[in-house]
Amino acid sequence: MAEGDNNSVYQLASETASLEEQLQGWGEVILLTDKVLRWERAWFPLALMSVVSFSFLMIYYLDPSVLSGVSCFVMFLCLADYLVPALAPRIFGSNKWTTEQQQRFHEICSNLVKSRRRIVGWWKRLFTLKEEKPKMYFMTMLFSLAVVAWIGQQVHNLFLTYLIVSFLLLFPGLNQHGIITKYVGMAKREINKLLKHKEKKNE
Repeated sequence: MAEGDNNSVYQLASETASLEEQLQGWGEVILLTDKVLRWERAWFPLALMSVVSFSFLMIYYLDPSVLSGVSCFVMFLCLADYLVPALAPRIFGSNKWTTEQQQRFHEICSNLVKSRRRIVGWWKRLFTLKEEKPKMYFMTMLFSLAVVAWIGQQVHNLFLTYLIVSFLLLFPGLNQHGIITKYVGMAKREINKLLKHKEKKNE
């Protein structure tokens, strides 16, 4: 293995260990959330969507201002950050972790670090594109933002947020159960059929 690869692996292990230490108080909550998001039981998707739907219905009913909504959300995060590490050991008994639980917690932290690295990598590539190909960067950003603005005009903000949040929360379970792979494969086959049919017509 090259020296650069060794450094990368060591840095990944170091970042993962650091994140594990930071999230230790949230360990049991994270493991429980992971089980729900991966649909370890058949009723988890229904329960997940029920909670999300109820939350958005309450937001729609209360119709808070942006400032009130952000304040309440941050207040909820602060309360959770204070209460969860204090109450989780009493509720779940975090001192009785099995080897399997510890391994799964390590995998989750490792995946979070990798996801953060990917996001940073995409961000850096975007700025590299801006420096190397400013016209392409400008056209890509303009087109992308125009599409997003058009979608925002066509769909209600709250409903659009509901769809995005629902998809993000369902994505791990869809991926875990091979549903995304299945439909992506079907879409690829249909596209290939259309391309082959077009080629035959051209011949």
